[in-house]
This record gives sequence, structure tokens and C-alpha cells, in this order.
Amino acid sequence: MDKFTKLEGVAAPLKMINVDTDMMIPKQYLKTIKRTGLGKGLFAEKRYKDDGSENPDFVLNKPAYRNAKIIVADDNFGCGSSREHAPWALLDFGIRCVISTSFGDIFYNNCFKNGILPIKVRPEDLEKLFDDAERGANATLSIDLEAQEIRGPDGGVVHFEIDQFRKHCLLNGLDDVGLTMVKKDKIASYEERTKATRPWA
Repeated sequence: MDKFTKLEGVAAPLKMINVDTDMMIPKQYLKTIKRTGLGKGLFAEKRYKDDGSENPDFVLNKPAYRNAKIIVADDNFGCGSSREHAPWALLDFGIRCVISTSFGDIFYNNCFKNGILPIKVRPEDLEKLFDDAERGANATLSIDLEAQEIRGPDGGVVHFEIDQFRKHCLLNGLDDVGLTMVKKDKIASYEERTKATRPWA
């Protein structure tokens, strides 16, 4: 998993409440267990018309936001079913951070396991960040995970809270497998002792 330390990029404003994982990645894209290639399906039912052409009104199709790295979203982002394809699709599109007042629990947990930083902010801070995001490509947000700060284009700062263990994992690029591999020497030592004391095991 890629480390998350600092991120600077365009933030796309998604003023929709209760964006669920079905909307993020529709069911027809769930046939794969690969984490790559799902970016094309991200918000497919919003991004594309019935004939397959792009919907110019959807935020991620607008020129200013095609290379967005951050989404600023309304309440309860990532609710609905538990599909892990949702954070995979965000990551494959290039999104490394989602900012909202609240998240669906399973989606929130899945983000950390896939190198995406979900940030919870107060409603009044979300409004400021929406204002920043709506300025388009000329206004970027800067996120510093170590300092737990979001900086706007005018220098305004929003502080956020995060579980310290999850912060450690993101800063060091540790998913569940990575956390296990940190202890590989201890695991190997245990296995050697087990062979010596219980050769029949």
C-alpha cells in the first residue's frame, strides 16, 4: 500500500447526501477481484448517459475536476453495501482523500485498508471546504496527515481528528498484510521454536 503523508490537489465538490457504494461502483463492475481498472466505473451511472457518452453536468467530467485527487462530499458518504470495490474504484481514478461530516462505517474502514484517507470534519468546516472546492482547478487543498491539517488556497486551516493507529498505518503504508510482515522475524522465530519443540506438529 502506498504511504499517505501529504497530498496536494484539486478537490471535487460532490454536494449529495447519502452517496452509497452502489452509486460509487455499480453492480456490473463487481465481476472482477482486481483492484485496477475500476476507475472507469466510478460513479458510472452519473458520469455516463445511456448511450455511453459522458454526462457533462457531472462534476468529475468537468475539465477543472478530471484530475481531482480529493472529494469533498456531503453527509453519510459511503453508506449502503460493504463492497470493497468502492475504495478500489476511487483509488484507481486517482482519489486519495474524501472529506465529509460522516461516513458509512464499512466504507470508512475499507478506505484505511486501501490507502485512502477519509476525513471527518464539522459541518461549518465542510461548508468552507465546499467553497474552496467550487473554485475549480485554480484552487487546491493541501492535506498534511502528520499535522492533521487541511489547508485551503487562501491559507485557511481546518484541523481534523483521526485514530492514531490508523494514522500510523497510512503514514507507513501498512495494510493488514503489511502489518503482519512487520512481525515476520518474530513469526519466523516462533516457527523455528515450534519445529524444535514439536517436530510432529
